[in-house]
Amino acid sequence: MNQKYVFASLFVLFAIFLTSACKVNGEQEQAEPLVRINSTVLTKGKVYDAVPNSLSKEDSAIFAQDFINRWIRSELLLSKAELNLTPGEKDVEQLLEEYRRSLLIHQYQQKLLEQKYSPLITSSEIKSYYNDMIDNFKLSEPVIKGVFVIVPKSAPNIDDVEKLYRSDEAEDIVALEAYCFKNAKKYEVFLDHWLTMQNINKRLPVALNRPERFIRNNNYYHTTDSLYQYFLSIKDYKMSGEVAPLDFVESKVKAILLNKKRLEFIKQLEKDLYDEALKGKYITFY
Repeated sequence: MNQKYVFASLFVLFAIFLTSACKVNGEQEQAEPLVRINSTVLTKGKVYDAVPNSLSKEDSAIFAQDFINRWIRSELLLSKAELNLTPGEKDVEQLLEEYRRSLLIHQYQQKLLEQKYSPLITSSEIKSYYNDMIDNFKLSEPVIKGVFVIVPKSAPNIDDVEKLYRSDEAEDIVALEAYCFKNAKKYEVFLDHWLTMQNINKRLPVALNRPERFIRNNNYYHTTDSLYQYFLSIKDYKMSGEVAPLDFVESKVKAILLNKKRLEFIKQLEKDLYDEALKGKYITFY
């Protein structure tokens, strides 16, 4: 293909978009060619139809240029494919039919799932599956429970934080939360759920290099940077390689059970359809 012709067409189209925001009118103008590759033509109408109405003139021109470039590359690749693939390799009718069938089946299954499938996963089911498959739920990194606070250096009464974040007393935790609500940049009291140590580590000004060793040897951590003071209290922990606590993996277990029930529903649906077809004599065996 003549490269000068391609660039000339792109330049002309760019100018058209900059001078007019109107869509192409009339069959003759719609059919006006912009680029030809062998016997395939890209018309002005096809390009205009592809451009979103919400774009400005300048953005429309850029979009149109990109559209033409992509069309050229696609047509050139298609031409090469037509020349170099065997007749068997070019016969995609069966693949398209298989894809069409798979797509229709999937859409029908999804529709039935939305209409008739209302799964309920109980806590006893989650606990039972967790206990049965407990060896599959090993931690890949340490998790902790505790308190994490980031306070500006300019905050008042920071010494109170030093005392409160170490305490296990309920009233001290309440007092700490009240202080943090007014003064902290960020705080999290996670005594009733687990966080990965990585989650905390990435919020520190300097990450702890050996977090597992640190967790084993420290209950408290206090550091500073130029703007903030950081307080971490570790009340409980589990190490990588240990069995993950149920409440840490509960959502994962629930997702597994939901998927199992979904597959069971689809399997039962297929069996019911088969049995119904046999009963109605819709299937004939030869």
